[in-house]
Amino acid sequence: MPPAQTPSTASTASTRNTPSTLYRNYVLFMLTIVYVFNFIDRQVLVILQESIKKDLHLSDAQLGFLSGFTFAIFYAVLGVPIARLADRTNRRNTITLSLGLWSIMTAVSGTARNFIQLAAARIGVGIGEAGGSPPAHAMISDYFPPCRRSTALSIYSTGIYFGTLIGYIMGGYLNQRLGWRTAFFAVGAPGIFFSLLFYATVKEPRRGSTDTASLPLSDTASLPLSGTAALPSTGTSPLPPTETHTFREVLKLLYSKKTFIFLTIATSLLVFCIYGLLNWAPSFLGRIHGMTPAERGRALGLALGIGGAIGSFAGGALTDRFGKKDRQWYLKIPAYAILLSIGFAIGALYLKSNILSVVCFGCTAALQSMYLGPSVAVAHSLVPASMRALTSAVLFLALNFIGLGFGPWIVGMISDRLTPSLGVEALRWAMSIVLVVSLVSAMLFFRTAKTLAPSRP
Repeated sequence: MPPAQTPSTASTASTRNTPSTLYRNYVLFMLTIVYVFNFIDRQVLVILQESIKKDLHLSDAQLGFLSGFTFAIFYAVLGVPIARLADRTNRRNTITLSLGLWSIMTAVSGTARNFIQLAAARIGVGIGEAGGSPPAHAMISDYFPPCRRSTALSIYSTGIYFGTLIGYIMGGYLNQRLGWRTAFFAVGAPGIFFSLLFYATVKEPRRGSTDTASLPLSDTASLPLSGTAALPSTGTSPLPPTETHTFREVLKLLYSKKTFIFLTIATSLLVFCIYGLLNWAPSFLGRIHGMTPAERGRALGLALGIGGAIGSFAGGALTDRFGKKDRQWYLKIPAYAILLSIGFAIGALYLKSNILSVVCFGCTAALQSMYLGPSVAVAHSLVPASMRALTSAVLFLALNFIGLGFGPWIVGMISDRLTPSLGVEALRWAMSIVLVVSLVSAMLFFRTAKTLAPSRP
């Protein structure tokens, strides 16, 4: 018989199997690049939509439907079964296949000859991208411990804004020089090759490998920060990180917690504002300020990309720092940021200067982007490690269905209704709806913060 493993030898083995800091950071970098491709392929449609509207003879409501609901319904709904599969199988492989699929469908978007064909291609992009974020969130939580998790997830979330930067600049330039169809081909193809590099160099982490014992994050939750705690209503022994659960079990656990319920509503309303405002920003600058596709691509790409990336990183870094003493700061900081963003959004919509309007859009993106890393970190703290991909999928189901699905679409429909009486000014007033919804979202973030235990021991 092999000799019994002593605590010292077990510790040595555990240390030997623990990824180095350099490799953890490399995986985070690779996952972030995947997220960059995610948003290049998602947001390039936004910078191209004025040319697409003229070529395919579309209305604002149809444009909003394409960039919002058409994509969001499949992205959000299919994210749940794909995340459940990822919680049971290899998450690295899920991300690889997803990246390859959505990259192919982005290129296919350039072949569309009418609204139906373009909608079908964007549905394909949504199906592919559904397998991106939930498995990535779960991998990050297994590579980084709770005290660094919000920062790591926020660094990953900067991919949203770097992707927007590249998509807007490339899309705007290629659209003006070569047309919108070529732009789709050019941004879709690189993701296919990167998926092969990702598969070859990224390893699947052990589930729950970075979890440590802690007191509950939420004053209404029975699960501690560790992913190995018992389910609240069972009274059983701790769950192993590799145990799998049904979708119904995960939903029952999540919606037994006030923290998750309020967090879902708050983030959904904020995402409604983000997409309702920023998805229409290129059209706004074209119609109201007369900027060319290349000009607004460069201006918005830099403003939203740099501003959003800084805000996303700052949200994670600040909440991890202040959350060590008081957990409520994980959600209070995003709430204060949302309140500040309302003033900049007013400036973006109503200042007459092109430059000031673009700067205000960038500041709005910076402040509104501070929510995502902390929100995912809080959601992951409520469940075992084996539920994390599915937890992200449930959260994303709500915030993308409500926010991404309805934000651009409702703004587009309001713009169509107001156009006969207001002309090009209709879009400005339609986008103003986000100011009221932003205020409601901030109040809900403050309300959600009250459900968190006020301080760490």
